[in-house]
Formats: sequence, structure tokens, C-alpha cells
Amino acid sequence: MAEIALRPVQDGDLPLFFAWMSDPRATRVAAFTAEDPTDRAAFDAHWARIRAGSHVVMRTVVADGAVVGHVGEYGDPGDRQVTYWIGRAHWGRGLATAALRAYLDETPTRPLHARAAADNLGSRRVLEKCGFVVTGKDRGFARARGEEIDEVLVTLRG
Repeated sequence: MAEIALRPVQDGDLPLFFAWMSDPRATRVAAFTAEDPTDRAAFDAHWARIRAGSHVVMRTVVADGAVVGHVGEYGDPGDRQVTYWIGRAHWGRGLATAALRAYLDETPTRPLHARAAADNLGSRRVLEKCGFVVTGKDRGFARARGEEIDEVLVTLRG
């Protein structure tokens, strides 16, 4: 297993994040993405807001010295949502689970919530391995797929 470290997001991370988050295969799996994942100006504006605000906490995920993704949380108190993204070239190595566990060790926020496309079995497994339990189901418009899809709602308590 790779050695995982979390650190604050740096300017040099953003080109990697953009490449990963505009990858058509990865966005289809994630389903809930930016309106136009290929719009670099919108991406840059979004990350500028994230990095300037106090309501979002984001960390860069580093595995064996290489940047592989990001993890963090956002939302109102009492309804904080966890989010993560691992570059597709790094899928299948347990990095998302390790990164989320490391983040959960770092943050005292509980409860934490998350949403995943019901058919995104990889993300659902990550959340379950980290102690999240299914608390509901929903339907939402998945921009990356251009249609409404089923979602699973999960929560990590205490």
C-alpha cells in the first residue's frame, strides 16, 4: 500500500485536478460534476472560491510523493458533506479509501454526509470501508450523464 499524506492545496496541484476532473470517463463515473468540466475558467473560479472561503476544507492527496487527488468537506454546520477525487490513473489501488481515512482522522466533524451515484460501486465501497452507512436514497440530475440518476445518501456518525 502506498504511503498517503494530506497537505493544503497548492497552485501547482490545480492543473492535475483540472485534467482529472475533465476526464470524460471519470466524470461519467462520478456523475455529479461541474456544468462543463472542460471549462478551465469556471474551474479556476470555483477553486479560487474554495481556497478563499472558510466553509470549505480541501487537502491534496499525495501517495508515495506523487499528487493523486484531493479530499475535503463543505457545507453548513450540521450538514457537512465529504468529497474526494482520485485521478483515474490511480484507481484500484486503495488510495481513495486511504485518503478518506486519513482525512477522517484529521477532522473532528461529525456527522459527515456524502452522496454517490447508486451505480458508482467503487465510491460506495470507499465510503462503507470508512464507516459511512446508508441513510437514504435520492434522485438527482447528473450533469456528466445528462439525465436524472439514483443516488445513495450516507452518513458517518460519532
